[in-house]
Amino acid sequence: MLKHPRAARPVSEQVAVAPRYGLENLTIPRHELPADELSPDVAYQIVHDELMLDGNARLNTATFVTTWMEPQADRLMAECFDKNMIDKDEYPQTAELESRCVHILSRLWHAPDPRQATGCSTTGSSEAAMLGGLALKRRWQKRRTAAGASTDRPNLVMGINVQVCWEKFANYWDVEMRLVPMDGDRYHLNAEEAVKLCDENTIGVVAVLGSTFDGSYEPVAEICAALDDLQQRTGVDVPVHVDGASGAFIAPFLDPELEWDFRLPRVASINTSGHKYGLVYPGVGWIVWRDAQALPEDLIFWVNYLGDDMPTFALNFSRPGAQVAAQYYNFLRLGFAGYTRVQGYARDVATRMSAQIAELGPFELITRGDELPVFAVKLREQVTNFTVFDVSQALRERGWQVPAYTFPKNREDLAALRIVVRRGFTHDLADMLVEDLRRALQRLEKQPVPTHDASTASGFHH
Repeated sequence: MLKHPRAARPVSEQVAVAPRYGLENLTIPRHELPADELSPDVAYQIVHDELMLDGNARLNTATFVTTWMEPQADRLMAECFDKNMIDKDEYPQTAELESRCVHILSRLWHAPDPRQATGCSTTGSSEAAMLGGLALKRRWQKRRTAAGASTDRPNLVMGINVQVCWEKFANYWDVEMRLVPMDGDRYHLNAEEAVKLCDENTIGVVAVLGSTFDGSYEPVAEICAALDDLQQRTGVDVPVHVDGASGAFIAPFLDPELEWDFRLPRVASINTSGHKYGLVYPGVGWIVWRDAQALPEDLIFWVNYLGDDMPTFALNFSRPGAQVAAQYYNFLRLGFAGYTRVQGYARDVATRMSAQIAELGPFELITRGDELPVFAVKLREQVTNFTVFDVSQALRERGWQVPAYTFPKNREDLAALRIVVRRGFTHDLADMLVEDLRRALQRLEKQPVPTHDASTASGFHH
């Protein structure tokens, strides 16, 4: 049975129902079905009360996932909760909204012919990334088979900072992960290190537009240029998939001059999270290919479902339609100018807050929030009596969830705090967080030795 590591504490097997419902002395089991029905009010109150222990999602600076939408979007999603995204015959207009979103993203990311947009919605960027990886593998297999070469040992090159979904992809579909470790002050993939690991069995290079460790962009254009040079020298043709889980909804609006998307001919596909900086509640991602040729036809399935033949190439079948409707609402509601304003405000909050934290004294910035509105800080070397894990625990006392974690291979010595600024995280909230941090430091600076390290602090894992 899967459990959260901190959920293993012993609890009573019974739930006592509050007496205000006139149900004194009634208990119900926690881990098996009750024998009888409960009234809706009683069932609601029990679940509602337990969920209060989750804390306030708006104070969670660990998550990239959207925690606030406009009331009109909330209402629209409630109206669509019963719609199944896969059932395009019964819900043709929901399918039309999905198609419009794919076309909008194709144009936003400069696809060569956005009128022939190729892509789909998914349950998140993890599923979308796996679809991009599958297309890379299948295209490589077809090229190798046509050349009479072996297809036994595919590999995929990426930085060690990639999200865990890529490790899952490699495991599930038997692809060797070739990970570029961090080195010194280089915390993500660069062109030189990527090319070193490529060979004739490389199905692609994954470039991350917005690392979850520190919010930095990987140099997609430089990676593509280095792979162009590799092909000229060796004939090895390696495509690029851009994991734009966060940055693909930031760069088009705030960094329009940055070339990272389909303007680069070597970029074959892009994934993103609608439920991160796409500004939708959890449950939607997007995958877009540069053209129909980039998506092998044998990955498209035609399904007769409820009276109509329809194409599907997502990993999941039944999926909620509400998030797709909400994504289209955001596109319609905000437009290019609105997204620019919302994302620009988040970056302003991030850069201002990072500067304030740097001025407190004990902290040194790793990034400042000027790419993704995300930044990471570490403690200065002379600070030895408390750790970033102590800081994270102290902030939890005020309700803030600020993750502390160590970096991966070759930089396990580096421990950091990371703050994600999302829509709904205002300058006012940032000021309150900085003030609470200032108060926490007054206590932490007086303690003689650290209290928490990576093994004893509340867990945060990429």
